[in-house]
Amino acid sequence: MTPEPKSIEPARYVRFSGVQRFEHLLLLIAFLGLMLTGLPQKYAVQEWAKTLLHFLGGIESARILHRFFALLLMVEVILHVGAVGYRLFVLGKGASLLPRLRDGRDLVNWVRHNMGSKPERPAMPHYNFINKLDYWLTVIGTVILIITGYMLWNPVATTHLLPGDAVPTARVIHSEQALLMVILVVIWHGYNTLIRRFNGSIWTGKISRSAMVSDHGEALQQLENGTQAAVLSPEQIAQRRRLYVPMAVVITIVASVLLYAFVTFEKTAIPTIPRPEVAIFAPQIKAAEGDTNVGAVVWATVRCALCHGADAAGGQDGVPALRGTNLSFENFFQQVRIGSDKMPAFRAEELPDAYVLHLYTWLTTSSKP
Repeated sequence: MTPEPKSIEPARYVRFSGVQRFEHLLLLIAFLGLMLTGLPQKYAVQEWAKTLLHFLGGIESARILHRFFALLLMVEVILHVGAVGYRLFVLGKGASLLPRLRDGRDLVNWVRHNMGSKPERPAMPHYNFINKLDYWLTVIGTVILIITGYMLWNPVATTHLLPGDAVPTARVIHSEQALLMVILVVIWHGYNTLIRRFNGSIWTGKISRSAMVSDHGEALQQLENGTQAAVLSPEQIAQRRRLYVPMAVVITIVASVLLYAFVTFEKTAIPTIPRPEVAIFAPQIKAAEGDTNVGAVVWATVRCALCHGADAAGGQDGVPALRGTNLSFENFFQQVRIGSDKMPAFRAEELPDAYVLHLYTWLTTSSKP
């Protein structure tokens, strides 16, 4: 009886190291966190943004979380610089992500192939022009976000060196650059890694042969022909590592100190508005004890008249009249102290309880003119 042939697993090739996959995970967490906490702040008046902000615990919680994910992004930047240095100096590998003239030729041939004017796909290297575009747009965008983020995180220090307009300008740049990066990752990167061809190599570390043929044909030929660039011997790598590690430790410590200074240099306000004090009705004040004459004088000195009119008979744009109001003293007092969407709150320092009582007496005992 002839034995059944064993199934042959498709060939897979190592594409990403464990460090690279860990970096990608950190970057993904930071990016998603910044997106989910940043976009609802940019579009705060939209219903979906209000819902998301409520889910996050409010605008102030969203701001705190946004800073946490910004810190995580900067930690990833430090880790990435160290990893790139290790790859270049210790392992002796070339800077394969630097743009080159052949990337332009690959782009032209790739477009021609997709349009049907060139039958063969271009044989591209380990990092093709799409990978390089992803990488450098991310690097440039991250640098812009960090610079503008520092200006927003430390606005007083920023205005010591730059004009005051630099801070609102930085806010606009920070906001729009973040939106561009969302578009880049969700549409461009998402299409190339999830839709055009699903590529899970950043999670598994390995890539299929068919994907190599399609996107990295030159690298595949080098692997199968054994013509890839020569690597250093284990002894050379060990010697270079002994030189690199102490230097990397010092640089990491300096970078960590700078990062600590970044987030602690200046205390920036997180609350969006002052917390209103809880209005407490004072029982020793009775509505009947108010003086209508004093109330008339008080009305002329407070900013209520700016909206409700000089005689409290109503203002422009439909601002209601207060003369002859039917509100109880308790409700009137609460309204003055708490305010509303269209009316500011008046604290006791600006309008003492007794003044509120006199105003109420004048308003309720005087009819509309």
